[in-house]
Amino acid sequence: MSTYFSDASFRFLRGLARNNDREWFHAHKGDYDAHVKEPFQHLLTDLQPVLRQVSEHYRSEPKGVGGSMFRIQRDTRFANDKTPYKSWQGARLFHERGRQVEAPSFYLHVQPGNCFIGAGLWHPQPETLRRVRHFILDNPGSWKAAAHESKFRRRFDLDDSETLTRMPRGFPDDFEFADDLKRKNFVALRAIDDATMTGPRLLKSLETDLTGLGPFTDYLCAALDLEF
Repeated sequence: MSTYFSDASFRFLRGLARNNDREWFHAHKGDYDAHVKEPFQHLLTDLQPVLRQVSEHYRSEPKGVGGSMFRIQRDTRFANDKTPYKSWQGARLFHERGRQVEAPSFYLHVQPGNCFIGAGLWHPQPETLRRVRHFILDNPGSWKAAAHESKFRRRFDLDDSETLTRMPRGFPDDFEFADDLKRKNFVALRAIDDATMTGPRLLKSLETDLTGLGPFTDYLCAALDLEF
């Protein structure tokens, strides 16, 4: 079984977190390419057939520009934090229509002590959020199966980082999944320990995760009239 990331990958990311400036990054860019970027691209290539088994409409694209990987450079134009680089590397496995319309995606995050895989809608636009909430209200049984089935919830957590304090206007307070309608994000995720991320069973673990996240993502696609 192949390994992708290594202790050297985490060593580079920890070093970048301590020395977040362009001079340090350019002096160590060879380490970034060899231990973070290229292994991630290799993993994205190997995830292509895995993802195809989950959904033919999702893409794991390893190319360096316009692919699944986010740029390591931060967009600091409107940020209070002006450090130029992220101290992690992430990739979005995107819907084939994701360039044209807002769509749920799968996401993999590599960061020492904070690796995880997730799927769903992060900071969706108000209209997207409204459509998902109404779909849950109209289809509570399939939402329960997609997001609250016991096997699913043993492996994945629902993101609770941002919620409304009151029910959104026009929705009943006594709805069975009232707490879900208050969510600002519809995301399921699972933490990945560093040993798994750097070990030989990573691809198999991600295959289990992507398969497990499939019904949840399928439900969100249905809410937005997207193929899955």
